[in-house]
Amino acid sequence: MPYSLIRGVNWIGDAVMTLPAIRCIRENLKTEKLDLLVKEWVAPVFEKDPNIDGIIYYSPSFEGPGGKIRGARILRARSYKRAILLQNAFDAAVLAFLARIPERIGYRRDGRGILLTKGVNFTEKTGTLHHILYYLEMLRNAGFHTTSRMPWIYIEREEHIKGIKMLSNLRRPVIILNPGATYGSAKRWPAQHFSRLASMIINTLGGSTVLIGSEKEVSIGKEITSMMEKEHQSDESFLDLTGNTTLRELISIIAHADMVVTNDSGPMHISYAVGTPLIALFGSTDPDLTGPPEPSLLGSTGMPLEYETDSPARVLRKTLTCSPCFERECPGRNTECLESISPEEVFSELSSLLPRKKAVFFDRDGTLCRDAHYLNRMEDFEPFPGLSELRKLKEAGFLLIGITNQSGIARGIVERSFVEKINRIFVERYGFDDFFYCPHHPDEHCACRKPSTGMLMKARKKYGIDLKESIVVGDKESDMELAERTGAKGIDVRDFTGGDPGKSPSLEAIVRNILYKDDE
Repeated sequence: MPYSLIRGVNWIGDAVMTLPAIRCIRENLKTEKLDLLVKEWVAPVFEKDPNIDGIIYYSPSFEGPGGKIRGARILRARSYKRAILLQNAFDAAVLAFLARIPERIGYRRDGRGILLTKGVNFTEKTGTLHHILYYLEMLRNAGFHTTSRMPWIYIEREEHIKGIKMLSNLRRPVIILNPGATYGSAKRWPAQHFSRLASMIINTLGGSTVLIGSEKEVSIGKEITSMMEKEHQSDESFLDLTGNTTLRELISIIAHADMVVTNDSGPMHISYAVGTPLIALFGSTDPDLTGPPEPSLLGSTGMPLEYETDSPARVLRKTLTCSPCFERECPGRNTECLESISPEEVFSELSSLLPRKKAVFFDRDGTLCRDAHYLNRMEDFEPFPGLSELRKLKEAGFLLIGITNQSGIARGIVERSFVEKINRIFVERYGFDDFFYCPHHPDEHCACRKPSTGMLMKARKKYGIDLKESIVVGDKESDMELAERTGAKGIDVRDFTGGDPGKSPSLEAIVRNILYKDDE
């Protein structure tokens, strides 16, 4: 099996923005083994990623002329066929060159063009692209077929359960506050603003706040805590995790918060890559380059767009002549660009973005209609009795949302138009508010195929759904795992067939279970 090497980037936020590019590399090199060379602190972003076969740490011993030779020997022993350099640095090209990797692909910039066998021109237009598109554009110009997508961090079931447990003692809504930014203080919203915002969340929303950050940012967390009233620091309303989580734990915690308020930093990028609603505060940097991406932006370069997941996000910034300056420290030493964003303004945006509605998510085949094993003919469509009872859920304030895996589309068994026709029947005849489907093959490792949570993330953004106050109803283990992964209640329709697996579930009983569960 041929081996290819991907040279990754050095910062967590940048690493998240390379995820769509890495998935495209996998799609283009399906028969090759892909290794990723990154620094150790970035590696957890990719730890569970099925698109990568192996991770090699870029060791400090690789630094300097002697280190490059040492690192090159290690890479040469693996007989890589090609190196794809997502990192811009001259250093990345030198290492691949010294390792005698035959094909070396990357942007022709920073004086390294002579070391590349397939250099992609870095143009003025390239420099204006959002960084997600920047990496994809390099691949497209190098001859790869590219698809634009939202970044997606893969989280395992046990990690989801752990993330939920770590936040379980806090009052909802649980709002994560990320006051740090590794790049420098010019990207940090003032500590006193974070403290004021925390008080508003606890007092006005009746919720709780969680401080996050690295070990280097513990002092920022302590500064914020020192300004908070003691009654706001109870176990139910406040949790300071600054310096106390691994990166994988942080990813899981962010995935289960109700909202994240963050500077332009690694946790901001993690937030949208796990689907969590966020408020992003920008000062010295440009959200057009590194902000939370919208589907319209991801589709702006003309490459195909796969809409697998989404994240509700708002960017707050002030238009000043000095911003963005891209400096680590404010040249004027006052960070007016961030100081002038008031806690009240952030709280107002937070309150309007916070998901509040509840929904019942129904699987389709085997739950709402007979599972015909790749339903592709109208004559095989058999809706179950009792579907009209589902309207009682709407009367009780629930949205009705369908979610269905339809890999038959990717397998060439089912037409996409037919899937949409059947789904419309549930909307038009039975009162469903919407119906989402995943058209991908399991081997595509998409964000939307259950038990992955992408379809629910899209529904949350579109309708403002509070997933932890919602319910997933289905007939498969993937449906129940989806409920676990999102913190929703799971109802297995197999418990409502009277013990007969060939019998259709009693939808009436399921409705009663949802509406009157407290009385049963």
